[in-house]
Amino acid sequence: MHVLIADPIAAEGVELLSRHHQVDVKTGLPKQDLVGLAGSYDAIVVRSQTTIDADILAAGAGRLKVVARAGVGLDNVDVEAATRHGIVVCNAPQSNIVSAAEHTVALLLAVARNIPQAHTALTDGRWERSSWTGTEVQGKVLGILGLGRIGTLVAQRCHAFGMHLAAYDPFVAPEHAARLGVDLHDTIEEVLALADFVTVHLPKTPDTLGLIDTAMLARMKPTARLLNVARGSIVDEDALAEALRKGTIAGAAIDVFATEPATDSPLFALPNVVVTPHLGASTAEAQDRAAVQVAEYVELALAGDFVPSAVNVPGGPVNDLIRPYLPLAEKLGRLVTGLAGGGLDGEVTVECAGELADEDCSILGLTALRGVLAATSDEPVTLVNTPGLAEGRGLHLKQITTRHSEAHPSSHIRVTVHDRDGQAITVGGSLHPAHRERLIEVWSTPVDVEPTRHMAFLRYRDRPGIIGVIGSILAEEQVNIASAQIGRSAPGGDAVMVLCLDQPVSRPTLAAAA
Repeated sequence: MHVLIADPIAAEGVELLSRHHQVDVKTGLPKQDLVGLAGSYDAIVVRSQTTIDADILAAGAGRLKVVARAGVGLDNVDVEAATRHGIVVCNAPQSNIVSAAEHTVALLLAVARNIPQAHTALTDGRWERSSWTGTEVQGKVLGILGLGRIGTLVAQRCHAFGMHLAAYDPFVAPEHAARLGVDLHDTIEEVLALADFVTVHLPKTPDTLGLIDTAMLARMKPTARLLNVARGSIVDEDALAEALRKGTIAGAAIDVFATEPATDSPLFALPNVVVTPHLGASTAEAQDRAAVQVAEYVELALAGDFVPSAVNVPGGPVNDLIRPYLPLAEKLGRLVTGLAGGGLDGEVTVECAGELADEDCSILGLTALRGVLAATSDEPVTLVNTPGLAEGRGLHLKQITTRHSEAHPSSHIRVTVHDRDGQAITVGGSLHPAHRERLIEVWSTPVDVEPTRHMAFLRYRDRPGIIGVIGSILAEEQVNIASAQIGRSAPGGDAVMVLCLDQPVSRPTLAAAA
């Protein structure tokens, strides 16, 4: 078969593919050339320079079987378009985690001891020992925002330095953090207030864009230092520069920027900043590992075998009764995670009831768990990598089947998690005729509503006038309520309001409504 390598990758990967396939290395091709060539290849391998968009994928449809990225992210591949054309998309999701963790530690030591500044002064002919007095890391508190794979590796390495470890990650089980010697906190603010060094390892999501802003930086100690080897857009560079100029914090080490390549930034002129040009994955070992891993996955895809890192293929044949419930299961996983708010504690329970109980429901449990993880991971979450991601966060899947349920007689799925306070949170869903999805339970309270793109969920004590108050608050922001559903345990008891909205609602407005 024919393989096009469109970006430079390590020689080991090229050699592995060349053993069984015709490999052409053509890097730096413009889009029009790729459109013309795509139909001549069975596989295309890229890194981050080349974008494989819908036009290229359409041109390759019929022959092209796999697009592989020799790296972690997939921002430069149109996964949805590839899926429409039956083209497998895969990557090398764990190729750079050691390199990123080691670079984080390197920056931590560099900013603690002013190593780049002292180097520059000395090579410029200035002996300035007293100007670059640093600080030890032993005995200091390292605040870790995001205790995923890279955050965990950083924690393990810094524990060896004798640092005290504090972390924020609502989607990591406390028992998992305890095994790492990490004190888990409920809010980012708590970690910022405690830490002498703060390292960011959060995924890039709408909730984390600009997260570390002026207000967050003001919560840090004036002697603290901030590190970011995750995503540039998580830290507000202008706010950070101002905080460093004012002495709000003592220093920063930054590897990633909101716009890259970054050749101009307010951070570059500051003497208490260490910067590197997105070098987290830039080691020979990481590049070799990415090339070899992705070459192995391309081999599997071309042979029609199971691809461990594929992000857009199912995990095998699915029973016809089960298949329509898969999207619902993922939605329930996402919903219960959002309702947990302060975080999860260990176990995710998925119950399948009614006719579903007579089938193998393992794929539904896995899909619900995928939904739980989807908003908390910086890499694509697939049915293939879900168990590993869950294990890394100390989450365990428990599946049960129920032949009959008094509360919900038809076939349905219920997903239950516990928040950090040990409170159970349950959501449930079912399918009506023509496979229309219905939410039938929210916060363990019966409801009956069809899920829509924009929804709000409110919990309160049942009393007169609440519906009018909520409507008025949303009206002030010009948010229209398409439909509403109220559920309650008893008159005057706990109540749940589910709103289907025509527009998204801002967090401040939602907080006011709550």
